[in-house]
Amino acid sequence: MPDGVDVARGISSSPGGGGTDRFLGVNPSSSFPAGLAADSTPPAGIPEGGLWDGIDPDLARRTLDRLAIVEERLRAAAANADSLADQTSRHLVEAGGKRLRPVLALLAAEFGEADREQVVDVAVTVELTHLASLYHDDVMDSAPVRRGAPSAHEVWGNSVAILTGDLLFARASLTVAKLGPEAVRLQAETFERLCLGQLHETVGPRPGEDPGAHYLQVLADKTASLLATSARLGAMYAGCSQQVIDIVAEFGELVGIGFQLSDDVIDLAPADSATGKTPGTDLREGVVTMPVLLLRERVLGSGIPEDAALLAAIEGDLGDDEILADVVARLRDHPVAAEAKRLASDYAERAVRLLDGLPDVPARAALTSYARALVERAR
Repeated sequence: MPDGVDVARGISSSPGGGGTDRFLGVNPSSSFPAGLAADSTPPAGIPEGGLWDGIDPDLARRTLDRLAIVEERLRAAAANADSLADQTSRHLVEAGGKRLRPVLALLAAEFGEADREQVVDVAVTVELTHLASLYHDDVMDSAPVRRGAPSAHEVWGNSVAILTGDLLFARASLTVAKLGPEAVRLQAETFERLCLGQLHETVGPRPGEDPGAHYLQVLADKTASLLATSARLGAMYAGCSQQVIDIVAEFGELVGIGFQLSDDVIDLAPADSATGKTPGTDLREGVVTMPVLLLRERVLGSGIPEDAALLAAIEGDLGDDEILADVVARLRDHPVAAEAKRLASDYAERAVRLLDGLPDVPARAALTSYARALVERAR
């Protein structure tokens, strides 16, 4: 199992449901507080923990104020004169979410002129792109619930859900077009990586290809690519130097991989935790995750009977809830779960070390909190 993946591809070229979210500490679909505390504690009305640990309160205020503008623009971009298209397009926007990509774009912009209007367009573009991909993902995964609400395909059927995703991709294209040809090119390259990641996840590794390396590249393309682009575009359109742009883009790539590795472990969390997911969803659907890949590697290497028995159970029929719960508990307590969590943390810390090359401004500490919050989260 390799301990890394080539994260340079796609980031080296560049120009010059609802409810309070524990990552942001706020409900992204609600209004944001206009004023924040002037001391070192988290902004007034925002719970401690997650992203806000140690963040400069003035930076937190600016980020929340700009995120409120992004949210307003996001809803406007999803709106449509056609009543059905309007309803389906707003479905996931109004379900809320972490808004990880807009937040990263806004924080990356802090190394330049973060108040530029184009930075808001960047944040709207990357979130529209993400939302569009969720409509498609839920159809492919037959996921019944997204952000605490029924998935679009459960409400309107697969065809409408797919077309709604296409419609939001079109709206993202209209938004990014306002930024100019270089932004359009980067958006297209990112979209290509999103598609390749989904394609390679669907078909699996080629004969002779290392399954671990294949999986990490899938995560890089399917998830990390858009986080990298969020940071890159945010810094670009804030007028940052090329050095800053490249650093925050690679930061986003590494954090994105760590985020998805952490998600693999969250799938094994007990039912009474705050994950927002049904335990073992990935296992039941036959979705490959890092703990399973690590277990397969152990079985091939050591041949320990208990490991082989657990792997056989994972690859067997998990349709019965009691059987699934037993397998989830066994995998959760197995060393491979802790190993996958350590790997997620390793990616986050690699991202944090990159920040040493950035100016020592409050946004640098904020990005450190961002990276660690993504892999240490409970949901």
